[in-house]
This record gives sequence, C-alpha cells and structure tokens, in this order.
Amino acid sequence: MRGRRRFRTTAVATALLCAAAVAGCSAAGPDAAAPAPRPRPTPVWNAAPASVAAVGDSITRAFDACTVLADCPEVSWATGTDTTVNSLALRLLGPGGVAGKSWNLARSGARMAELPAQMAAAAAERPELVTVMMGANDACRDRPEQMTPVEEFRSSFTAALGRLRAGAPKAQVYVSSLPDLQRLWETGRVSPMSRQVWKLGICGAMLADAEDLGPAAVERRARVRDRVVAYNRVLREVCGKDPRCRYDEGAVFDFAFEGAQLSPWDFFHPSRDGQARLAEIAYRQVTRE
Repeated sequence: MRGRRRFRTTAVATALLCAAAVAGCSAAGPDAAAPAPRPRPTPVWNAAPASVAAVGDSITRAFDACTVLADCPEVSWATGTDTTVNSLALRLLGPGGVAGKSWNLARSGARMAELPAQMAAAAAERPELVTVMMGANDACRDRPEQMTPVEEFRSSFTAALGRLRAGAPKAQVYVSSLPDLQRLWETGRVSPMSRQVWKLGICGAMLADAEDLGPAAVERRARVRDRVVAYNRVLREVCGKDPRCRYDEGAVFDFAFEGAQLSPWDFFHPSRDGQARLAEIAYRQVTRE
C-alpha cells in the first residue's frame, strides 16, 4: 500500500510539472526569448519580367494604325519597337531586348475561341510575361444575336490559361479589359467621315446606323455594351483564380479614346497615339506594387 501511494504521489507531481511547463509557455516572463520572425513569402508578381509574349486580336497587331487595312506591329502597345509609342516590351526590356525577347502572336480578326491556340504558341517561347487583349471581336458582330455567349467566352478563356500553364507554369499574365465600344461610337458618330466609313460594316452590332437614336438602335447598342461588361467580368473572375495573373481592373474600359487616338482610316481601332495610351496603362498595371 505504501509503495502504491508513493507511485500515485510521483505521478501527480509529474503531471503538475507538465501542466506548469505548458502554462509557462503561454505566459512567458519578460526575460523569455521572443519567437523567431517568420520568413516573408516571396512575392508571386515580378514587376520586371525579362521577356514578353503578346496574344490577342487586331488591337495588339496595331491594325489600321499606320496604313489602311494593314497590321502595323511595330507600333503595337504590347511589343512594338516604335519609340513614340514606347510599348510595354520596350519599357520593360529596352531597345536591345525587344527583338529577341518579345513575340507578337496576336491575329487580326481573332475571337476568344482562338486564344487557347495562341496561348499554346506563347507557352512554347517560355516568356516571363504574357499580355492578353482579346474579346472585342466576340462583341463586334454584324448583329447582337451573333455575339459569343458569355459562358462560351468563359470556357475559352479558362482553357487558354490552362494551355499556358501546361507549357509555362510560371509565366505571368497581364489581362487587359475590353474597351467601351459604346463610348467609341459616341466619340466617332459626330464625324461625317467616320459615319461613312462605318457603313462599310465595321462592328455593325454597335456602329451600324450611327445617327439612329431611336429606341431599337439604343437598345441594340445597350445589348452590346452589356455583353462587353459581362466579358470583362469573366476576364476578372477567371484571372483572379490564378496567382500569376493580373487584370487591369477595367482601366482600358474606362479610358476615353479621343479623336486623335483613333485610326484616321476606320475611326475605331487605336491610332499610333491610342496605342501609346494603351502602353502607358499596361506599364502602370504591370509595375504597380
């Protein structure tokens, strides 16, 4: 009995010591050593990428910026070499780096369904940054009924990011919002020349019958604008799921292109000056903290 009592006493004392030790950890005295600081995680976004690939449509190809009905990639906002535009690639890589470390893989007339193939081509170059401006042609159809459904647009954009990640998992992605097509109509419709050119069939869903302010025309243009807003929402949501993707938060959509910033041949695509404004927006977004 006495030996059993001594065993119980020892066990209780041991338990009390253990409890005191635990309590001491949660209420350390002033002389206790401070916990070691946790290492800060390495930021995912690199504001100074060393190579740039551009995918997209006629805006990124600088269509109608230099001559009528022709691409002019040297003044592209994304990868151009023209110093008056001062493209994103020129700002990031310098004149010596643009030629060998940037690629313009966009195609005039492309719609979002083509982006997965363009992204696969971009991934093959192993760029550190990929710029995306795609979707205006999905809204710019002859009639609103022909616009790409929002869920198809989402599916294609999601697949495009997947194709990039399969070949270039660490590439960063800058996604531009689509421009406000209704604001472009509002800017150009006051010009007799632009109205005449638009009759040739440029973005009919928005620009057809530019002087018509009747209820049907107003409703038609509102449908196109709503679809552009929906496309931009998709770009933001899908990009937001990828830690290496950065959306411009509507900066291009909010930008009001003035007359001199639109092509003098179609009054719709960005001019050389308009391309420079897109380059400024992109550079601010890519380099922001």
